[in-house]
Amino acid sequence: MLSVCVAIVVIAVPGLLTGLAAGLRGWALAGLAPLLSYAIGGLTGPWTAAVGWSFTPVTYAVSTVVFAAIAYGVRKLTVRRWAPEPEPGLWARRGHIAVGACLLFGAAVGFYATLRGLGHIGALPQGFDAVYHGNAVRYIADTGDGSLFGTGHVNWYGNAAPVFYPNAYHLLAATTYRLSGASIPATLDANTLLLPGLLALSLVTLVREFRGRAVLAGAVALTAVAPVVGVYESMDRGPLLPFALGVALTPLAAVALRRYLERVAPDTGFVLLLAAVGLLCIHSSTLFGGILFAGPMLVQRWLSGWRRIGRDLLALLPIAVASLLVAWLQLFGALGLATGDVPYYGWPSEWRASTALGALLGFQHYEAHPQVWLSVALFLGIVFFARAGALRWIGLTAGVTGLAYMAVASSNAPIVMALSRPWWDDPYRFFSMAAIPLCVLAAHGLASTQAWLRDHLPARVPAVAVAVVVLLGFVALSNGLYFRSNGARVYTGYQAADPSKLRVTPGEQAAMEELGKLAAPGEWAMNDRFDGTAWTYALSGVRTVAGHFDETLLPRDALLLADRFRDYRTDPEVRAAVQRLNIHWVILGKPSTEPGKPYQPGLVGLAGEPFLKETWRNSDAVIYRLLP
Repeated sequence: MLSVCVAIVVIAVPGLLTGLAAGLRGWALAGLAPLLSYAIGGLTGPWTAAVGWSFTPVTYAVSTVVFAAIAYGVRKLTVRRWAPEPEPGLWARRGHIAVGACLLFGAAVGFYATLRGLGHIGALPQGFDAVYHGNAVRYIADTGDGSLFGTGHVNWYGNAAPVFYPNAYHLLAATTYRLSGASIPATLDANTLLLPGLLALSLVTLVREFRGRAVLAGAVALTAVAPVVGVYESMDRGPLLPFALGVALTPLAAVALRRYLERVAPDTGFVLLLAAVGLLCIHSSTLFGGILFAGPMLVQRWLSGWRRIGRDLLALLPIAVASLLVAWLQLFGALGLATGDVPYYGWPSEWRASTALGALLGFQHYEAHPQVWLSVALFLGIVFFARAGALRWIGLTAGVTGLAYMAVASSNAPIVMALSRPWWDDPYRFFSMAAIPLCVLAAHGLASTQAWLRDHLPARVPAVAVAVVVLLGFVALSNGLYFRSNGARVYTGYQAADPSKLRVTPGEQAAMEELGKLAAPGEWAMNDRFDGTAWTYALSGVRTVAGHFDETLLPRDALLLADRFRDYRTDPEVRAAVQRLNIHWVILGKPSTEPGKPYQPGLVGLAGEPFLKETWRNSDAVIYRLLP
C-alpha cells in the first residue's frame, strides 16, 4: 500500500498547491488537482530534457514551486485588476458531506474491484502495451531522460527512428517508483487502482461546476465506477494505462472551460491552459477526447445566446496561442508521428451498427451479461432529460461519442479510419469514451427519480431519506456496483487459473529478477521478442535487445541478432553487433504460444553451444553467460 499512498501524494500535491495559488477552492480544487499535476510533470520532463537537465523527484518539486509561483502571480494580478465576485453557494454542509461519502464509497468499490482483478499490488500486467509502460517508467527513473522520444529508446535504439510518446503518465510514475522503492509492477498497479476514484472525482467536480444537485453528484460518484467499459476494460486489454488515465480526467476539460468563459480573466485562463496541456501531455488522443466531451457545452451555451459566439472565440484565442507555445514539443511530436513511417492499420470492425447501439445501451461489450441496472438508470435519465438544466449538453456529448463508437465498431471506411486515427481506430477506446457521458445520464436518472418521489410522497418523508433509498437501492440491485464482474474483467489481464499459461509466467519473472543480480551495470542481454523477457529491463534494470513485443521499424542490430545470433562463433557481423550493444548474457523464457511466433531463428537450439555457459535455470526460463 505504500506505493498507492506515494502515488496519491505525487498526483495530488503539486496540483493542489498550484490550484490553490491560482484561486481554486473546494470541489474545483480537488477535482482539477490531478490534471494540474500531470500538466506540471508533463511539461517539466520534456523541457528539462531540452535544456540538458535530468527529471528527478527534486526537479518535479522545483517545477511545482515554479508553477505555483506563476499561478500566485497571475491570481494576484487578477484580483488587483479584475476582482472576482465570490462564487454563489450551492450545497448545504450536509450535502457536501453526503457527496464526499458517496465519492469515498464509489472510489473504494472501484479500488476493491480493481484489486480483485489484480490479485495483489505488484501483479504484472500481461498485455501487449504494458511492457512499454513498465520499461518507460524504469528508463526515466534510471536515466532522468524526460524527453518525448526517450522512453522509446528501450526498444528503438541505434539506427532505429526515434518514437514519440507523450510521457506525463510515465514521468509521475517514475517519481512514485523512486520515492516509494516499490517494484515497477507495483508502481503501475498503484496508479491503476486509483483510476476509478479519479473518474468519480472528475464527474463529481463536473456536476458541482454546472450547479447540479448534491443528489446528482452523489449518484454520479456511484455510476462512474460501475460500468465495465469505463476504465476496467482498459485495464484488461493492453492495458491502455495512459489512455485510461486520460479518460478519467477528460470531464475536467468542461470544468476548466466553463470557469474560464464564465469569468474571462488571467487566473481562469491559466487553469484552462494547464488543463488543456495536461490532457495533451497524458496522451495525444486525450486532448481530442476532451474537445469531443466539452464541445457540446459550447453548443448549449451559444444556443442560449448567439452573441456569445464571437466573444467566446475571441477569449479562447490567447489560450490556444499560449497552449501552442507551451506544448509545442508535444504538438509537433504528435504531428511527426502521424506523418512519419510508423504504419497505421487501425482495428477491424466488430459488428453491425445496430449491435453496437445495443452494446452501448446495455453497457455490454464482450461481457457475458449486460449491466442491466445501469441501463435502467440510463433509461430514466433519458425520460427525465428535460430536467438536466445546465447539463443538458451532456446528452449531445453522449450522442457524439456514441455515434463515433458505432461508426468505428461497424465500419472500416477510409473516412472513419481517418477521423479515428488519434485513437488508432480502436472500438475499445471509443466505447470507453462513450461510457462517461452515459454514466452522467444514468446518474441524472437516479437523481431525477429521487426528485420525482420526493414531490409525490407525503411531505413528512424527508428528501434525504428518499435519496438514501434510491442510491442504496441502486447499489444493492447492481450487486455492489458490479464489483465482481468488473474485477473479473480486470482478472483476465493479470491472472490465469494456470499461471504457466500467462504471457509472462512467474518463472520468467523470477529469471528476469535473477539476471539483475548476475549482470554488471551496463551489460545487455540477448532475448527473444515474443516470450516474456521483454520485461527484463523493467524488472531488473538490465537492457535487452528486444524491449517490446512490437516488431515495427526495429533497429538493424536487433533484426540481425534475432535472425543469426546462433552463428556468433562464425559470423563477424553478429560478433560486431554483440560488441556494439555490450551483450554479456542470454535470457530465454517460454516460447510464445501465438501462431507463427516461437523463438526467433537466431535463438533456436542454443543449448550446448560452446560460446554459452548456463548459469541459472527454472522450469520456464534459462540464463546463459556469453563466453569470450
